[in-house]
Amino acid sequence: MPLLEPEPETLRPGRTRGPAPDRVSDRSAAGTPEPLRSELIALLGAAKVLWKVSDLVKYASDASPYRFLPRVVVVAEDVDDISAVLSYAHGKGRHVVFRAAGTSLNGQAQGEDILIDVRRHWSGVTVLDGGARARIRPGTTIARANAALARYGRVLGPDPASAIACTVGGVVANNASGMTAGTTRNSYRTVSSLSFVLPGGTMVDTADPAADALLAHAEPRLCEGLMALKAEIEADEALTARIRAKYEIKNTNGYRLDAFLDGATPVEILRGLMVGSEGTFGFLSEVVFDTLPLDRRTSTALLFFPSLTAAAAAVPLFNAAGALAVELMDGNTLRASVSVRGVPADWAALPRETAALLVEFRAPDEAAQEGCERAAAEVVARLSLVTPAASVTNEFTRDPGTINGYWKARNAFVTAVGGSRPAGTTLITEDFAVPPSRLAEACEALLELQARHGFDAAVAGHAAHGNLHFLLAFDAGVSSDVERYAAFMDAFCTLVVDRFDGSLKAEHATGRNIAPFLEREWGPRATELMWRTKRLIDPDGVLAPRVVLDRDPRAHLRGLKTIPSVEAVADPCIECGFCEPTCPSQDLTTTPRQRIVLRREMLRQPDGSPVEEALLDAYGYDAVDTCAGDSTCMLACPVGIDTGAMMKGFRSLRHSPREERIAVLTARHFRVVESAARLAVTVADGLGERVRDPLLTAVTRLARKAVRPDLVPEWLPEIPPAASRRLPPTSRAGAHAVYFPACVNRIFAGPGGDREPSLAHSVVALSSRAGKPVWIPDDVTGTCCATIWHSKGYDAANAVMANRVVEAAWGWTGGGALPLVVDATSCTLGIAREVVPYLTDDNRALHRELTVVDSLVWAADELLPRLTVERRTGSAVVHPTCSMDHLELVERLRTLAGACAEEVLLPDDARCCGFAGDRGMLHKELTDSATAKEAVEVNAREHDAYLSANRMCEIGMERATGHPYRSVLAELERATRPSG
Repeated sequence: MPLLEPEPETLRPGRTRGPAPDRVSDRSAAGTPEPLRSELIALLGAAKVLWKVSDLVKYASDASPYRFLPRVVVVAEDVDDISAVLSYAHGKGRHVVFRAAGTSLNGQAQGEDILIDVRRHWSGVTVLDGGARARIRPGTTIARANAALARYGRVLGPDPASAIACTVGGVVANNASGMTAGTTRNSYRTVSSLSFVLPGGTMVDTADPAADALLAHAEPRLCEGLMALKAEIEADEALTARIRAKYEIKNTNGYRLDAFLDGATPVEILRGLMVGSEGTFGFLSEVVFDTLPLDRRTSTALLFFPSLTAAAAAVPLFNAAGALAVELMDGNTLRASVSVRGVPADWAALPRETAALLVEFRAPDEAAQEGCERAAAEVVARLSLVTPAASVTNEFTRDPGTINGYWKARNAFVTAVGGSRPAGTTLITEDFAVPPSRLAEACEALLELQARHGFDAAVAGHAAHGNLHFLLAFDAGVSSDVERYAAFMDAFCTLVVDRFDGSLKAEHATGRNIAPFLEREWGPRATELMWRTKRLIDPDGVLAPRVVLDRDPRAHLRGLKTIPSVEAVADPCIECGFCEPTCPSQDLTTTPRQRIVLRREMLRQPDGSPVEEALLDAYGYDAVDTCAGDSTCMLACPVGIDTGAMMKGFRSLRHSPREERIAVLTARHFRVVESAARLAVTVADGLGERVRDPLLTAVTRLARKAVRPDLVPEWLPEIPPAASRRLPPTSRAGAHAVYFPACVNRIFAGPGGDREPSLAHSVVALSSRAGKPVWIPDDVTGTCCATIWHSKGYDAANAVMANRVVEAAWGWTGGGALPLVVDATSCTLGIAREVVPYLTDDNRALHRELTVVDSLVWAADELLPRLTVERRTGSAVVHPTCSMDHLELVERLRTLAGACAEEVLLPDDARCCGFAGDRGMLHKELTDSATAKEAVEVNAREHDAYLSANRMCEIGMERATGHPYRSVLAELERATRPSG
């Protein structure tokens, strides 16, 4: 055991607690039971089988109110793995559930036996026919697919609010639609072809001209049964008419019986049935979509009404005017959305009865847009709008920033409202549809029903399509509260079916909470046809039992999860999963959601239980050590939960007093530390590559084993030479800014070493060349942005350096008279924001007077307009760092790269590299995993320049791609250097 290995005990929840009713039982503490574990490992290999109880717990929760512990998790890599597991399940009488993003709201992605992860190895987009079609793998997020299509002016039809996280496989399997899809742009209408694996292992590609012949040979009973069901349905005129009527409005409840009417052959019928089947008919391995035009000219308004019914009454007017999206938000939704960054703070005081419509028109050109705006103005003139807050304009706008803010508020409906629910309550998200002409009536009825059952729910929805969403919060650990929810659901289903002949699920698919009410909506005849279809396609009932079809009238009350209170920063989490695609460790250990899920399970356990002990043993590495601490999860989370901050807090708890004292000493004597680090790199470089890399790798690995991997960095061959001890000469007289070279740029040189100008020389030269000279203070050595200690949770040391750098910056800038230019984006973020909580009151006052400017902003806004580009390279690929995302600097990076190169590529798969200062040297596997997809995209072709704006991230990207990354400012200096 390493000398300074932290005790898991330090992470144990500190308060006394009793067992929760839904806790994981002690029987599961050892993880997957035998022989299931060993048999699957023998079948697939150990790397594809997750069996520890911590693995099972982190997959037991999704965005729904349910929680079911799988017996084992399989991380499938290809269809052979899928077929092998299905064959095994058939032979052993087991059940299988597929899980991709885990953003479904009704428990479809949860199982109690074998759970297959079909996200990790299943992403990829191939654009076809100039963008008219796209072949997409099921683990690809909708946002990622649309990013690839945007270059061709195309977009997918489905546009769910969870597009940044939900995957194509889940969207098709649930027939999820979204803001604009309605009944004409959803998956059922826009899927061109599907490739899937049936429960028996048969693979089908519906685009193959021979697909029907191949299926008839492989599954003759299935083909005969499908055609017999088709004939039976078509012979019943009343049933046929009922099926057609049910899909005139949005409906995802049950199986798509209209597939029997729309498909002429078994394969065509299966293509339709697979859409919305929720993983109960087979595994979708590939989807080909017919795409739609991306009309880029938008005119959008957020219009405020005195009541929900008044807003609903205006919806048909905008539909008739040609609006593409008409979204409804009630007062609860509007008030809760103030937790979303960019939403006006004065919405918090909106009257409860207030409601709003988010209305958007899209057009391909200026003339069409003007026509849309005239039509919109005519509708607005007929409305009685209100102005309940100073920020309300009730006007249509073309401004992208304003429009984006409106949509952020709308898309955050579930998460923002859910985040503001009472602590410890479970969140239920329901959606239903009524004929759009009856929307106002449905709103009134829903509000009355909620009040009758004691729910103060929030309401929003895709009003253009008669589709409403509402949220309910109750305590799943209190039986009376569960019964109150049960009574509400009975009354709600009666209301929707009997009064409005509506759909109990409009776009979220049946799932576990509506399965018991399926027959209530469809009647016994149609429901029995659905059961027969399931038995025909999956005769052994292997796939996802009880997800769509369940005869238990109380099935929706089984598996409801309790929500124990955890650390305050994470307590609002509703486990939606929006954070996961941004997380550097998502394919290595855990995601932000899973870190919170694991913590909650610890708090469900009685103190000292075997499950708690097992979770604590795994949590140190899986959650704390391999968190990059980049906090991009906070940007993706609609309510701004910073799981990275929580992990830094846990790191602080694990420090011994001795470690804390050493950290404070390094901060107080950082001048010595900086010089020693530069000297060490110089000595290492002098050994020569053949001796240096194997020797230092071996030495540092031994030290890591002896001391602790999270304290001793491992030598990496990509570590650059040492920077020059001397910074370029500058003068305070006439300076337009104070230039603060980050310590990492004072220690490490660029990829070219002393063969090219250092970054400091480049910044000084560029500034002088543009007539905006900068000054480097003589005493800059020994100062730092404090991120070194902040990222590791050394709070006392962080406070030492935070206060020192602010005091120094105050003096350098003449009390804030000059801006402070910082040449590493993470250091800019550190000085501008992250140091603030650690400052004394006096230094906070000083900090408020400082203007901290990132070098990207300085170069793009102040220097570039005054520079002449003398030479440009052919193509450049850029890596936006996580700090750029926090500071909103990505476009500045692209602008500067565009000045240096004829073509600029920002990879669609770019995300935080996970190097995180030195974490990529402490846990190189983190960076290897975080950069894998981006590296594939980068290396698909050669580029002339590889650019970023943070030295450690550049090292991480060089390790990932094999190409030397350098600062975009160094490249700009080369591009603008006078000829001759």
